[in-house]
Amino acid sequence: MSDGALVLFSGGQDSTVCLAWALARYDRVETVAFDYGQRHRIELDCRKAVLDGVRARFPEWAAKLGEDHAVDLSALGAISQTSLTRETAFAFARDGLPNSFVPGRNLLFFGFAAAIAYRRDLKRLVGGMCETDYSGYPDCRDDTLKALQVALSLGLDRRLVVETPLMWIDKAATWALARELGGDPLVDLVVESTHSCYAGDRTKRHDWGYGCGECPACELRRAGWEKWRAGR
Repeated sequence: MSDGALVLFSGGQDSTVCLAWALARYDRVETVAFDYGQRHRIELDCRKAVLDGVRARFPEWAAKLGEDHAVDLSALGAISQTSLTRETAFAFARDGLPNSFVPGRNLLFFGFAAAIAYRRDLKRLVGGMCETDYSGYPDCRDDTLKALQVALSLGLDRRLVVETPLMWIDKAATWALARELGGDPLVDLVVESTHSCYAGDRTKRHDWGYGCGECPACELRRAGWEKWRAGR
């Protein structure tokens, strides 16, 4: 089996940094995206610009960057009543979780990604999940992903490794990692081409990128940018 990886690549800041992280380490890297009816579906349109930017600005990575896969998971959006799949205000539910939590999302993502990795002879799945974000999504937690790694490996009778390079770092450290991996060209690519805003707004340009500037994702990205810039 080749030393390759499949990156869960949404077109956002975190998955772009994870893509760079994988390209810096592995000989062959492929990407996969999921369309689940998300409000910020514009992130899927941003993916091509990011991939084109990686190929144009980082020729050593371009040679490793392989096939891009797209999976239609619209059924997930149809059964979800969340602020990521409906035009509702972002808020916290009574159980303490934000209403942007899409139940089962990452469980499905990794299941489909594992099926693609099996077919493509890739042994690593790379995702941008982390526990340091405010959200506390249970399917982003380290314990969940370790359990998924075991279940997927057993179910496919082939060892798969789930890698989450951002698991224990905050957004400021994610910006720092982008610069460490690809210098200012990668930071500029993240700012100009990636999308994190839950509202799907790309009409407003900030120092840290495009977004409404008010949703939880924008607040997190802005705060990380400011902390990183202040510490440089």
